[in-house]
Amino acid sequence: MVKQFVEQLAGVTGRLSRLALWIAGISLVVMTLLVLWQVFTRYVLHEPSHLTEPFAVVLMSWFIFLGAAVGTHEGFHMSFDVLTHALPARLRWVPEVISDLVVGLFGLGMVWWGVQLVLAGMDSTMPLVGLPDGVTYIPVVAGGALFALFSLERLCRRSVGLPASAHVADPHNPVPEVTEA
Repeated sequence: MVKQFVEQLAGVTGRLSRLALWIAGISLVVMTLLVLWQVFTRYVLHEPSHLTEPFAVVLMSWFIFLGAAVGTHEGFHMSFDVLTHALPARLRWVPEVISDLVVGLFGLGMVWWGVQLVLAGMDSTMPLVGLPDGVTYIPVVAGGALFALFSLERLCRRSVGLPASAHVADPHNPVPEVTEA
């Protein structure tokens, strides 16, 4: 019953990870187009656009924090690889669990301090854009929440004997088996 719940959780987090990856990818493309527009208006039209920079910075925050969270889901976050491979097979889970705990706690810290930054920035406004400065810190909160959630999922998967790798957990996106020729 617990294993089934963890598998359902993995399906939900898999879809959430894909959504975060799409948002990060779209943010990267739009930011690139904004910077291209900035260069065009500055050097070709000699009339630089003043709105592109603040939006590009916000978009860059979105793709950095969401992309890093997806890396946590996929198991590409910081880990103790050297130590893990040096340990006997029966103990290799220890540094992996410690790594997931540290990443999850880091994510919770990002949420806590990110909310503080969002709230503190709501009283001031970004020049020329008119949005509160706090908006620029929302990606920190979103990314931190995903860090924590994805780390929790990895810990839950390990606790019921499933592999921690997220891409194995998603039945809608299975990893093809590699066969030797």
